[in-house]
Amino acid sequence: MELGLSNKVAVVLAASKGLGRATAEALAAEGARVVIGARDEKELVKTALEISEKTGSEVMAVPVDVTDAQQCENFIAQAMERFGQIDILVNNAGGPPFGPFESFDEAQWQAAFELNLLSTVRFSRLVLPHLKKTGSGRIINIASLSVKSVLENSVLSTSIRMGVIGMAKMLADEVGPNQITVNNVCPGLILTDRVRNTSIKQQLAAGMSEEEALKERAKNIPLRRIGKPEELAALITFLASEKASYITGTTIQVDGGAVRSIF
Repeated sequence: MELGLSNKVAVVLAASKGLGRATAEALAAEGARVVIGARDEKELVKTALEISEKTGSEVMAVPVDVTDAQQCENFIAQAMERFGQIDILVNNAGGPPFGPFESFDEAQWQAAFELNLLSTVRFSRLVLPHLKKTGSGRIINIASLSVKSVLENSVLSTSIRMGVIGMAKMLADEVGPNQITVNNVCPGLILTDRVRNTSIKQQLAAGMSEEEALKERAKNIPLRRIGKPEELAALITFLASEKASYITGTTIQVDGGAVRSIF
């Protein structure tokens, strides 16, 4: 299927590894020019070179801490200086720590707000003037399954990311006349470093191998397996394309059927 992404310019955050990297690679494979951001400059540059070599597309690495307003402004300025346009924004950031409500102090709540909500607001504000010029802009936020179903000890993620969902719904309504779409994607249990360090941590500590731990965690997933980063990236790439021009204001999970709710 021709997705119409050739020569589009996509900004993908937290893209040195995991879901962000898979997304950047999928967009580049469709012919988009991609600007990737993350805090680790060495890893980011390495990732940009690898994606470029694999896909043949131009990939620009710009180190950025999404909680730093000035760095975010500089990031977008550099992207515009290099390419002269921005068509797609994929908001992404590492998640806050897991734990019960009473284990978090105000500073940790503030940090979660800065990392997962304010960064999404900030980058969306920065790119909107550029997206309005394209007549087909796309904003896609990587959220969490915690906005669809209760996940134990995810109070920070659930609370903050629900704000992202609400903001996106309102923004979709406001920028619709500019033919800009705004959507959220919610990864379920997908094999990333975060899953290794959180979701299967107990099983690994009990002596299970990673394969055994993942199999154990997948028992309650209808597809009976853990997802792959590229499976989430495929949805994001579609939502970024011309084919998805009538999809906006939605929140879609990629979870192997783990969420059992009807709506």
